[in-house]
Amino acid sequence: MPPLVPEFYVSDLEVSLPFYRDILGFEVVYSRAEDRFVYIRREGADLMLEEPRSDGRTFLAGRLMKPYGVGMHLQIGVSDAASLHADCVAAGLEIHLPLEERWYRRDDDEAGQLQFLIADPDGYLLRFAQDISSSHKAAS
Repeated sequence: MPPLVPEFYVSDLEVSLPFYRDILGFEVVYSRAEDRFVYIRREGADLMLEEPRSDGRTFLAGRLMKPYGVGMHLQIGVSDAASLHADCVAAGLEIHLPLEERWYRRDDDEAGQLQFLIADPDGYLLRFAQDISSSHKAAS
């Protein structure tokens, strides 16, 4: 298990799971139907999805209301951002940040990535990013 695995509370697992699995290409690692819980992975990026529970095992810092995850977004590394972006467009998803090449200063160096941003059905923002630093350095 990676040292950090975000867990998203979702309003309807029957909507969220197909979104992550069928459109974004995450695979189900395991699930617990009785807990309305699923652990998913894509290219080494792990997430947990769970519907809030009524038995006291739901951990919230405040009231859960849409859009969920206000104030944060996740960057998820992928090997082919352009292909995933095309899949998202074909599925009719709203693209919050169009596919772009972006370079970020990192001390005296630059890190480049091909990236785009979408929201999941509950409003969690997801930025998919492909590292392109090595191709830039090779061209320089």
